[in-house]
Parts: sequence; structure tokens; C-alpha cells
Amino acid sequence: MGAVSKTRELESRLERLEQQLQLFKRVSRLMTRDLDLEAVLNEIVRLIQDFLDCDSCLIYLVEDEELALSASTEETKAKIGRVRLRLSEGLTGWVARERRLVAISQEAYNDPRFKFFKELPQDLFEAFLSVPIISQNKVVGVINVQHQAPRIHTGSDIEMISTLGEQVGCLLVLSRQKSGAILSAGV
Repeated sequence: MGAVSKTRELESRLERLEQQLQLFKRVSRLMTRDLDLEAVLNEIVRLIQDFLDCDSCLIYLVEDEELALSASTEETKAKIGRVRLRLSEGLTGWVARERRLVAISQEAYNDPRFKFFKELPQDLFEAFLSVPIISQNKVVGVINVQHQAPRIHTGSDIEMISTLGEQVGCLLVLSRQKSGAILSAGV
């Protein structure tokens, strides 16, 4: 019985690794398409939500020394661009400022760094995983993943979301280069 259990566990882990590889391939392909940044970020949110089976995924980008909500799951799409926080505010600001990830399995709203936003229903969710988006050795944003119920984030999930943060950072560089090319072509 132990061998069967071990085999099933290995098969499950292998299947999850295959899913992770497919996710990275999809994001990589987004980097080669001629899509606008908003469309790409929304697709990344959808991919993360599907992969982690999370209740919420939010992407904040640094704009004028603040973090601006730039992509989200359906429930908060209307808040994009309207929710902003300073780098000194909340868990999200802490992640950006410290260049470190945060993984809280339950009662994230009780963390002393937490800042409540009445516009975001996710603020009442239990589990919180947040990673910096880094580009050219600078934090350019943050990805937040939240679950309504308590959840322990696996090392694999944390590594996956951290790698996605790096890929999104590359996407931002490509997007800026494209914008610069369009600007210089128009001059």
C-alpha cells in the first residue's frame, strides 16, 4: 500500500510540474505577441487564478512613487487605476519597499503591516501571497494572490509566482521599449 501511495504522490507532483511548465510557456508566448500591456497583464491574472485556484489576483505597478492597481480578477476590475497606495502602506507596499515576498496562510488582515481598503473585498480574505515584480534590478510592481479560506502556500507555488514576477518585469521592459520605439518613430 505504501508503494501505491508514493507512486500517486509522485504522479501528482509530476502533473503539477507539467502544469507549471505550461503556465511559464504561456506567459513566455505573451512576451512575443504584439498585445498592449493591459491585455497581457489581464491574461497573466487569469493564468495565475487558474493555476493557483485563487479567489483573487491583483497586479500593482509603480507609478509616480505609488503602487497603482493595474490588473485584477473580475470582482475589482472597476477599481483598476483608482486604488493606489504609497510604498510605505500595507503588505503590498512592504513587499515593494523591502523587495521580499510575503506568504500568510490565514488571517492576513491581522498582520500589523496590513492596510484595509474598503474598495477591495479581498481585504477580508484569509490567505495572502505577494511577490515583487522586478525589472532591471528595480521593483516595478507587486503581484498579490489571495484566498478566501486559509491556505498554506507550497514552496513550489511561491517559486512559481516569484518567477512570474520576474517574467512580468521583462514584459514591462518590452512594453516600454515598444512605447519608446513608437514615440521615436513618430518624431
